[in-house]
Amino acid sequence: MDQSTSMSPHRPLAGKAVSALGLGLMGMSEFYGEVDDAESLATLQAAFDLGQRHFDTADTYGLGHNEQLLGRFLAQLSPAQRAELVVASKFGIKRQPGRYERDIDNSPAYIRSACEASLKRLGLEQIGLYYVHRRDPTVPIEVVMQTLAGLKAEGKIGAIGLSEVSLETLQRAHAVHPVAALQSEYSLWERGAEAQMLPATAALGLAFVAYSPMGRALLSAALPATHALSPDDFRRNLPRFNGEAGEHNRALAAQLASLAATWGLQASQLALAWILNKQPHVLVIPGTRRQTHLRSNAQAATLRLSAAQLQTLDDLFAPGSVQGSRYTEGGWLGIESSRS
Repeated sequence: MDQSTSMSPHRPLAGKAVSALGLGLMGMSEFYGEVDDAESLATLQAAFDLGQRHFDTADTYGLGHNEQLLGRFLAQLSPAQRAELVVASKFGIKRQPGRYERDIDNSPAYIRSACEASLKRLGLEQIGLYYVHRRDPTVPIEVVMQTLAGLKAEGKIGAIGLSEVSLETLQRAHAVHPVAALQSEYSLWERGAEAQMLPATAALGLAFVAYSPMGRALLSAALPATHALSPDDFRRNLPRFNGEAGEHNRALAAQLASLAATWGLQASQLALAWILNKQPHVLVIPGTRRQTHLRSNAQAATLRLSAAQLQTLDDLFAPGSVQGSRYTEGGWLGIESSRS
């Protein structure tokens, strides 16, 4: 392990240079069991104190609760501190309270109304990075981008992002207006983006934002057995966490933990460092509700892995080695990327 020369701690995103390690806020509102706003606000402050300036939310997380929570934190900062941040939010997923099933809406009227609602909940005049969370194929991407370009011209958003789209959609969108970032799942656990989207975003000069970089916590080696998760934890229903696939994947995670221990690291650090060492244009947004893991994750952003270490991890988690689909059938709605 060579830690004498650390990687650049900052990478470009939406016109700013921010830490390669940001914070995903989804779990602070739902999907992963009981939430605690006071603890979440303390975690946001701790992340800020550690130098993290990229905070990722969406209107669908907690049906507005997540943006309101972030808004409460932002209100505590000075204008100068807020100016350092890239606040990213998303639109497009419509759900009923307490339900995972969703509809997708990319209509111009909905985009505008969703943006106004997000601005109000966040307490901002501008959303730094505004993503198309999921694609509605009935609305041409050109129409979507024209609408977003209008919001950018009006100063309501600072940059445009896309999430889980195909290469064709990205290219068509970028031809209408520059796309600042593509967000998709990417980790040792999910390497589908390596086929097309990582090379394409690098070639176009776009940031790639990797969500679930630790395999929804499975790669952290601290995840309880699936049956022991909170009753409302959505991972209980994910194919990769259940049955023979779940057992196989937990065995892979155990091998990662053993390897990390041999190298004097935590499994979560190794999972994050692998991404950041392999992909110089990628930023990661691991989600954590508590301060416990923040400092450990921050250290991962400075680790330099050798070529041999990277190859060992590549081989252990070769594409196809992880079993099971990453979403339920309902979760695939609006996703154009590979069904792996």
